Amino acid sequence: MLHRTCIALLIALSACATTNPSPAEREDPNLRFANLQRAAQYPWTDGGHCVLREASNAWPVLTERCFSALDHDRVRFQDVTGRCAVASAPAAAATLAGVGLCLFASPVVVTGAVIVMGTVVVAVVIQEGINAHARNASRERAKPKAQPQPSSEQEPVANREPKPEGLGRDWLPPVSSDPSERSECRPLPGPPRGGNEPHNECANKVPGNGFPGLNVLMRGKSTVKSFDALVLATRTLWEVKTYNLGHQSPRSRKFLVEVKLPQIREEAKLAKECGYNFVVGVTSAEHKALLQSLEPNLTVVVMDWC
Repeated sequence: MLHRTCIALLIALSACATTNPSPAEREDPNLRFANLQRAAQYPWTDGGHCVLREASNAWPVLTERCFSALDHDRVRFQDVTGRCAVASAPAAAATLAGVGLCLFASPVVVTGAVIVMGTVVVAVVIQEGINAHARNASRERAKPKAQPQPSSEQEPVANREPKPEGLGRDWLPPVSSDPSERSECRPLPGPPRGGNEPHNECANKVPGNGFPGLNVLMRGKSTVKSFDALVLATRTLWEVKTYNLGHQSPRSRKFLVEVKLPQIREEAKLAKECGYNFVVGVTSAEHKALLQSLEPNLTVVVMDWC
């Protein structure tokens, strides 16, 4: 079948030897988390159940098994690189579904290849899977490190050469050169701050918000910040400001904006350190203009959905 030929090529290109993953692959929590995050960007007709079931497999395997559950009425495919023209040859036998599957199953995200129409609300079961991973990761970080007990036959420490650590199930990968892969930069969803319902509602409706109803905690090198929203597709952290400047004098308006600037600068710095984009959402063009007059490099968006 065309679909299977397409997937076979993609799996070969991504160095996957088989569509039946090993037990180690099935137990890899990082692979599962990455697949759930990627799948959260798309609409599913089955509520995300197939994705949750197959999330421990390689992405091409997951998509081969769950492609039929994708909401095809809301997804458009564009072969921007031309790779799938080869995978779907001959042209007479090619179908839109075959090319779409080829593009969707690509192990590497290609900008513009998969376009979603409208705003995606993350499927409940996918969100629960992401939250479960975050809770497990938090518990693992909180566990005390076990200290190995030296045996009577061991050499003195000074005479021993360092040996690599064993790779048990609870082993965490070393610190990556990519700042977004460092453990302190991993987003941790949590309950929203405050009881300000209009503010929380505004944050929940940020287009592409991966964690509606939750804040995202991020730990940097020297600070911890709670962001109002995280858009996984564009790796963008949001800080939402909903206070009304309309009834204040010009002097008071500027003062209110200046008071919040140190916090915003800290959040922007942390986002940059961890490899994320940063956006401040406001409810008026006047608020945006005031912010950018004080901080020209800041990305500010007027939230017309509030």
